[in-house]
Amino acid sequence: MPDHIDFNRVQERSAPGSTNGASRRDDIFDKTHAFTRADEAMALGVYPYFKPISGQGTGTVVVDGREMIITGSNDYLGLTQDPRLQEAASAVFDRYGTSCTGSRFLTGTLELHEELERRLAGFMGAEAVLTFSTGFLGALSVISALAGRQDILYFDRENHACLYDGARLSFGTLRKYRHNDLEDLERLLEKDAGKPGGRMIVTDGVFSMSGHVADLPGIVELARTYGARVAVDDAHATGVLGASGRGTPEHFGLQGEIDLVIGTFSKSFASVGGFVAGPEPVVKYVKHHARPFIFTAALPAMQVAATLKALDIMETEPQHREKLLANAERLRGGLGGLGYDTLGSETPIVPVVIGPDDLTVIFWKALWEGGVFTTPALPPGVPQNQSLIRTSVNATHTTQQVDALIEVFSRVGRDLGVIG
Repeated sequence: MPDHIDFNRVQERSAPGSTNGASRRDDIFDKTHAFTRADEAMALGVYPYFKPISGQGTGTVVVDGREMIITGSNDYLGLTQDPRLQEAASAVFDRYGTSCTGSRFLTGTLELHEELERRLAGFMGAEAVLTFSTGFLGALSVISALAGRQDILYFDRENHACLYDGARLSFGTLRKYRHNDLEDLERLLEKDAGKPGGRMIVTDGVFSMSGHVADLPGIVELARTYGARVAVDDAHATGVLGASGRGTPEHFGLQGEIDLVIGTFSKSFASVGGFVAGPEPVVKYVKHHARPFIFTAALPAMQVAATLKALDIMETEPQHREKLLANAERLRGGLGGLGYDTLGSETPIVPVVIGPDDLTVIFWKALWEGGVFTTPALPPGVPQNQSLIRTSVNATHTTQQVDALIEVFSRVGRDLGVIG
């Protein structure tokens, strides 16, 4: 049994039955036999992913018959267990069944889809909205459809993978600027001044690992100066930030100043799916040109109905967002007071930087044994030697549960020498 796991190195091993040497023909499956990290971690009992949950409660989950406090979930408003969402999904079951079985472009458009799009357009203050089967699919669709051969995309280096995959599917040129560094962004914009094609600055509103908020005021100012459009992936901010939960544009008083807002239903909306909100001609273009959208089955009615009910709650019950933000402030304050580096997060995403990969996995295992369900973030998801535990709370966590999380982090951190 190995006594050390390198989570970033792939051990090279020959595929079964293969021969080494110049005459050997490469096999596309070779890489799969060389991938041993997961098996090594499982053998050591420190594999942190794909843990099956058998039940969910209020701020808790059940794993292997044990109730654990969950942290790191994206159920920000705590609506996944709300009986009103469950009833809404159940109510459309007899009418629509379990699936649309076709794409929106062909046989899969329901009246419910169009109702949700109208409602979301009103909520977001946009001319039009298009919904997708997942948030990831929405980002793929928007970026790949809009960026043509001469167009240039400017990405924050810490943008979500869905945006990067959308850029790779497009014909546009990708430029990456240092995280939240507007001087670096301006340098790139200035360098491309005078070249043909359109420009679009694309950023997460809230970054999923660090919890940082994008500097939208600065981005909007640069976009005006250099004639660029702005697209914001607000997956972690819709329902969370802003006076009424409309995300980072509302948080900064910039509603109407952001060209496109991309979002998801798998977080605050407690469902699954995604959307883009923006000008009607742009949304219509994406609707008719985005291959990931055109060739994917439509969002099932039950998920749409649950999303609509979550939107009702989001619009009329601000206490969920208020409780979420209070819980997040308590968690940030408690962890920061212990001496942990939380990367200056201002949101319900509270990263706890541990550092080395091995130590982070050992730290995770001690949290798990202490009754905390969470997962570590390791390279390439985070920079080298900046591995972390991604924590977050939701609106249904009790004060006692938040304090219990802080207490376990205190004990484990001191036991492992991460804090004094």
